[in-house]
Amino acid sequence: MLERGMSAAMVIHKLIQDDPDHHLRQIGVVDAQGNAASYTGKVCYDWAGGQSGLHFAAQGNILVDEKTVAAMSKTFTETRGTLAERLLAALEKGQEAGGDKRGMQSASLLVVKDKGGYGGFNDRYIDLRVEDHKEPIEELKRIYRIHQLYFAKPSPEKIVPIQGDVQATLVAQLNRLQYLNSQSPTDDVLQLALTKYIHSENFEMREQANGLIDLDVLDYMKKQS
Repeated sequence: MLERGMSAAMVIHKLIQDDPDHHLRQIGVVDAQGNAASYTGKVCYDWAGGQSGLHFAAQGNILVDEKTVAAMSKTFTETRGTLAERLLAALEKGQEAGGDKRGMQSASLLVVKDKGGYGGFNDRYIDLRVEDHKEPIEELKRIYRIHQLYFAKPSPEKIVPIQGDVQATLVAQLNRLQYLNSQSPTDDVLQLALTKYIHSENFEMREQANGLIDLDVLDYMKKQS
């Protein structure tokens, strides 16, 4: 229906019109132009409802109250960053506002992009889930950061020359992680050790030209036990 040019609101109207159990349903639709609509049937478990705006539809049921959806909508609208970052921020604020009245258990994040998956083989740009956890949103944020470390392109401002304090820190960390056995390696030896580390950790997406390093890689080194 969307491909035929129907708006999000028209799609929901059509679905409800043709469904005898529409009073049990809940759905959100966003079309390719960012127009959105949300529907909650009258028999969905309280609190149930939704809001929609430009580029988003947010809804929930068995929530503490309406503040959860309102917080998600407000946060998504006001947050700057990637789609994934805005969705995570909305989840977090929705939980802070009350969330599911039964508590927390799981969380997931799916962002699709044409050939955005690994190697361009599929459209699953980001596909993460936490099935069962005491703090599922925090855990989802943690694995999202790991995903970005391995698959996101490096930020240009974080690519720096290996010299001065950066070089000293790199030497110390590579020695600590047993990729080096020298406190004063030559540039070639240091580069070889760094390359071996990057390939061992599967950080090829963040590998730089000789003499340069992505600071996100160095930060990861410092956090390794």
